[in-house]
Formats: sequence, C-alpha cells, structure tokens
Amino acid sequence: MAATATKKEASVAEKLDALFELQKIDSEIDRIRTIRGELPLEVQDLEDELEGLETRINKIQEEVKDLETEIQDRKNASKDAETAIAKYKEQQNNVRNNREFESLAKEIEFQELEIKLHDKKSKEAKLKIDSKKELLTEAKERFEFRQSDLKGKKAELDEIVGETQKEEDELLKKSEAAKKKIDERLVFAYNRLRSNAKNGLSVVPVDRDACGGCFNKIPPQRQLDIQSKKKVIVCEHCGRILMPVNE
Repeated sequence: MAATATKKEASVAEKLDALFELQKIDSEIDRIRTIRGELPLEVQDLEDELEGLETRINKIQEEVKDLETEIQDRKNASKDAETAIAKYKEQQNNVRNNREFESLAKEIEFQELEIKLHDKKSKEAKLKIDSKKELLTEAKERFEFRQSDLKGKKAELDEIVGETQKEEDELLKKSEAAKKKIDERLVFAYNRLRSNAKNGLSVVPVDRDACGGCFNKIPPQRQLDIQSKKKVIVCEHCGRILMPVNE
C-alpha cells in the first residue's frame, strides 16, 4: 500500500511540474505575441492616419478648385458688367428724356457695384486659396512623413514576424508535448484559468507567503501542503494553481 501511495504522490508531483513547465512555455509564447502584437496596431494606426490625410488632401484640393472656379466666374461676370455699362452709356446718347437717362444711369451704377462686389469676393477667395494651399502643403508633408514611418514599421514588423515565427512554432510544439503529460481535466482547468487571467498566468509560485497571481496571503499549513506537492492546490482567492516558491 505504501509503495502504491508513493507512486501516486510522484505522479501528482510530475503533473504539477509539467503544469508549471507548460506555464513557462505559454508565458514565453505570450511574450512573443505581445511584442509582435504592438506593431500591427501601430501599422494599422498609421494606415488609418494616412487614409485620413489623403481624404483631407483631396478635400482641400477640391476646395481650392472651387474657389478658383468662383474667381474665374466672377471675372467673367465683371466682363459682362463692363459690356453692359458700355451698352448703357451708348444708349444714353440716344435718350429722348431725362427719365430714360436716369434709368440708364441707375443700371450703370448697379453694374459698377456688381464689378466692385465681384472684385471684393475674388480677393477674399484668393486669400482663402493662399490659406488652403498652406494647409495643403502641411498635409502633404505630414503624409510623406507618416508614409515613411509606415514603411519603416512594416519592415520592422516583417522582420520581427520572420524572427519570432520559428521560435513561436517551436514553443507551440513544446506546449502540446507538455500537455500530453497532464490529465485532460487539468489541461482544461489550466486553459480556462489562462483565458480568464489578464496576464495569462494559471500556474504561479508562492512568493513571500502569498499567491504569485493575486498576492493574497497563504496560511503556513497550506504552504507546507503546496511544498509537498502531494496534490494540486489552488489559491482560495483567484483559483490559480499554486507551486512551491523554489520551482
């Protein structure tokens, strides 16, 4: 009976060792994915910013085009007004009475005011164009700058993926091999704990008399049980599987 008990205790210890080894492997996989995981986000942010800048550049260019069209339209309208003034002045030479003369004079005055208005609006449009061209230059410079950043980040990401993919694949194989040494029930519990933990830790050592996951104190007698590794012991507070501090 004693021999059977010893075999059972060794089996539990081996399973615990395998669980802790599995945690170390999976934590290393998490580290690799975290390092690589930040770069795709940066690349995505840069691509989104470039898309926004491109939209802004196109919008400003359209606004400049509209203002230039407005200036040309006002220039043409002023020419039409000048033609009308010349016609009205010619008609004044052939009026039959003062009332007709005054009527033509008012038309001339109106067309002169139209010319002044077109001139004023054209000057305002030119000032707007100058302002928008400054914004356009800034947007284009930022676009080129961020485009260069994106190129660098993509190259960095490709390099890191190339460097870490092989390492990750090897670790995944080790993780699967470690799981085969553990009961399916324990693997299921381990995976469930990992998925619920922000840091992915489901097996933690006892550190300074406390759980290495949630840092709650562990009673001395429970620490002795953990040290003996005769059974799987979990933290009463966070549910993580506990291992001796010297592991």
